[in-house]
This record gives sequence, structure tokens and C-alpha cells, in this order.
Amino acid sequence: MQLGPITPAIFAILRKLMNYVTLIGLTAATLTTSAFLPQVIKSWQTKSAKDLSLGMFVIFCSGVFLWLIYGLLSNDLPLILSNAVTFILALTILILKIRHG
Repeated sequence: MQLGPITPAIFAILRKLMNYVTLIGLTAATLTTSAFLPQVIKSWQTKSAKDLSLGMFVIFCSGVFLWLIYGLLSNDLPLILSNAVTFILALTILILKIRHG
């Protein structure tokens, strides 16, 4: 089936656009994921997480884990990378919260 002469041009534009979309997704993932790093460092150094909500971090870790599963099932690189790292960082905070209050 011939789709016409414009089809390769449209595919080229879409392919280029998808690269930009992926780049935007990876940039957003890097920024939002790295936002957890200061809290992990502070909780690790002070051995204190008393002001953090245990319930919030349990719910958050559960949600991030499900986003990771969704990303894996969707084969979405920004979702996979950001949620894998976010899950590790949030789980670290959760463990520190459980151990050190």
C-alpha cells in the first residue's frame, strides 16, 4: 500500500520530534529525581528523619514502584530511568525513617 510522497517527510519529522520529546522527558526526570538527593544526604548524615512522614513515604514509594512497572511495560526510557532512581532514593529515605525515626 502506497501512502504517498509526503509520508517519509512526516515520518522524519515525527522521528526528530520524538527525540526532542525524549530529551525533554529525560531532563524532567533528572531534575525531579535529583530533588531527592539533598534529603537523602541530610537524613544520612544526621541519622534523623523524624520530621518526615512515614505514611507519605510508604505511599510515595508504592506509587513510584508502580510508575516503574508502567514504564517497563510501556518501554518508556524516561519513566524507567527516573522512577528506578527515584525509587532507590525514596526507599533509602524510607529505610532511614524506619531506622532512625
